Amino acid sequence: MSTPRPDPRQNSDPGSGDPAGQPAQHPAHGQATGGEDQGKLEAARMMLAGLGLTPTDLLHPATPRRTAPTFAEFIPIVEQAVSPGSRRVYGTYWNKILHAWGERRLDEIKPSEIQALCGQIKAGVVVRANARGGRGAVEHTIAALRCLYRHAVADELIDADRDPSRKVDKPRRLASTRRALPDDRVEQILRTASTTGNDPALDALILRLHVETACRRGGALALRPQDLDAEQCLVRLREKGETTRWQPVSPTLMEHLLAHAQQRGDGDRAGQLLRYAWGDPITTRRYDHLWARLGRALPWVRTQQISTHWLRHTTLTWVERQFGFAVAKAYAGHTGTSAGGPTGLYVRATLAEVTAALAALTGELHPLAPR
Repeated sequence: MSTPRPDPRQNSDPGSGDPAGQPAQHPAHGQATGGEDQGKLEAARMMLAGLGLTPTDLLHPATPRRTAPTFAEFIPIVEQAVSPGSRRVYGTYWNKILHAWGERRLDEIKPSEIQALCGQIKAGVVVRANARGGRGAVEHTIAALRCLYRHAVADELIDADRDPSRKVDKPRRLASTRRALPDDRVEQILRTASTTGNDPALDALILRLHVETACRRGGALALRPQDLDAEQCLVRLREKGETTRWQPVSPTLMEHLLAHAQQRGDGDRAGQLLRYAWGDPITTRRYDHLWARLGRALPWVRTQQISTHWLRHTTLTWVERQFGFAVAKAYAGHTGTSAGGPTGLYVRATLAEVTAALAALTGELHPLAPR
C-alpha cells in the first residue's frame, strides 16, 4: 500500500521563502515601474537638498558637516589671506556684498541672486569719461565672489559643486582703448610735467622712469634705494604677481635716482625711494594729481583719459617694432607663454638684448649693452 504524498499547498510556509507559497504579483501592484523609481529618487534628492545634505554625506554619518559661515564672518578672514593688491581690488565689492548679504550663509546664495546683485551694482556705477557701461564693476563683483568661494572650498566649508559663483559667467572683456603714443605727444607730456606743478623734478623723474623701464605704477612705488645697482645701471622691479626682475636704465636716470634718494630719503635703504620734497613717500594720489594737471594743460590728455599705462604701451610697442617680440616680452617682464605659445620658452631674450634696446631708446651707452 503506497503512502500518499503531502500536498505542498498545505505545508508551505509563507515566511520560508518558498516560491510556491508566494502569491503571484502583477507589476502594477507589487513592483515599482521605472518611472516610479525615478520619481522616488528625485523626491529623495529634493529632501536631502532641503536639509542641506548631499548623498555623499550619508556615506560618512560619523563626520559632522561644518556649517558654512556668513559673509560677515568669512570676508574678514579672506581679507587677511589675500595679497594687498587683491585686497585693494576686491575690497570695494566685498563691502557691497556685505551690505547685501552680510548675515546670510555662503551656501544659501543662488546664481540668480548673484546675477541680480551684479545688475544692481552695474546700475549704480559712477559714469566717468572712460566708463564702459559698468562691465568692469560686474566683472570685479564676480571675481570677488569667486575669491571668497575658492577659499571656502579650500577650507572645506562648502563643496566645490555648491559654489554658485562658478555658475555665473563673467562679461566678456572688451579690447583696451590704450595704445602707443606718437613721439611728439610723449615729448609734450614730459615737457609739461617738468615745467609745471609744485614739484616738477619729482614728476619728471617719475615719468622718465616709466618711459625707460615700461614698469607699472606699482613697480615704481615699490622701488627702494637698495634696488639700485649703480655700477651696472640696473633697477630691481617688484610688480604684480610677486614677480621680480632687474631692468636696465640709462646712466642719466640712475644718476637722478641716486640723487633723489640722497636728498629726500631718510637713510633707510629698505624704505620707499620716490618721496615728496618733505620726505614722505608718494602714493597713487601723486599719479592722479599729475595726470589731472596734464589734462588741464593738454586737452587731448583729458579727452582720451591718458594715464601712466599708456607710456608702458608706447615703450613696449617701440621695442617690439625695433627688436622683435621676444625682446619686448622680456622688456615688459612677462613670463607666461600664452601669447607666444610654447615657443616662448625657447626664444627668451637675454638681459644684454634688453639693454641694447634701452640704449637705442635713450641714445645713451650702457655698461651692459653689447658693443
